[in-house]
Amino acid sequence: MTEDNFVDYVKIHVSSGKGGSGSTHLRREKYVAKGGPDGGDGGSGGNIVFVSDKNLWTLYHFKFKKHFKAEPGRNGSKSRSSGANGKDEIIKIPVGTVVKDLESGEILFEPISDNEEKVVVPGGKGGLGNWHFKSSTNQTPKYAQTGLEGHEKQLLLELKVLADVGLVGFPNAGKSTLLSVITDAKPKIANYEFTTLKPNLGIVRHRDFKSFIVSDIPGIIEGASEGKGLGHHFLRHIERNSTLLFLISCESRNVIKEYQTLLNELKNYNRELLDKERIVVISKSDLINQKERLAIKNKLKTNLQKIESHFISAITLDGVVELKDLIWNKLNS
Repeated sequence: MTEDNFVDYVKIHVSSGKGGSGSTHLRREKYVAKGGPDGGDGGSGGNIVFVSDKNLWTLYHFKFKKHFKAEPGRNGSKSRSSGANGKDEIIKIPVGTVVKDLESGEILFEPISDNEEKVVVPGGKGGLGNWHFKSSTNQTPKYAQTGLEGHEKQLLLELKVLADVGLVGFPNAGKSTLLSVITDAKPKIANYEFTTLKPNLGIVRHRDFKSFIVSDIPGIIEGASEGKGLGHHFLRHIERNSTLLFLISCESRNVIKEYQTLLNELKNYNRELLDKERIVVISKSDLINQKERLAIKNKLKTNLQKIESHFISAITLDGVVELKDLIWNKLNS
């Protein structure tokens, strides 16, 4: 999937169907001059229904269609025949999409599994036919209810990528390179910041046919939670990861400070992210010798006592298999 095809934030306009009107029909047959009212009820207007679909990975299909309208209900007819209900408008979305009311900000639907379904905007109710209004004092009512209008809403759709592990790091820390090594994903890799402009997903194939999903988001910079850089738009993609992998280059001047900066941005965005499991991984370890590696390891041990750390090289593959084992054990502990 190209970056242009990855759409994770759209605004759409939806309208449910108007209810059908009740009938004012009066029964007239041969030899039955005054048969009385027999007007049927109007049908209900169609609903706006959202359904989650595991085969969708992006909101790209909303790029060219942003207006959705359900069918109106049919009017009632004679012999107390009710009008047909309007056809529902079915809107399919990827698993993990948050459907919000744009005006109020209320979350209307948030599916986390396949084939979840919800009526987000109900259709208008059909009107009652005139036979409902017959009484001892009004034997032939010539009026009926009109159907209720449907509802219109502006909705905001936000996709939050579902993955087991989220890669967190500064731009050019080597996240995309690591993803390309441990999965079959082919993210764009280059030696400049913000090479990754959209989240990437990859499936890690582990021992004994086991697997887990890793997501790589654009690099976070200081101030990302306030809107700086690109991270502000994509931090939501790690809200559903059970484990966060902090990737820090061995070229960093201060590994501990870089980790604390990343952690602080996550905290400012959503404090609940701090409750997730964490692993600190030092990348590009082929660029340093054993003495330098030991010095970094001691710093991590002193300052991050409860956080596991690991050294890897995506070029020589040093430590990559061990990292997979570490992640798998963390996910299943």
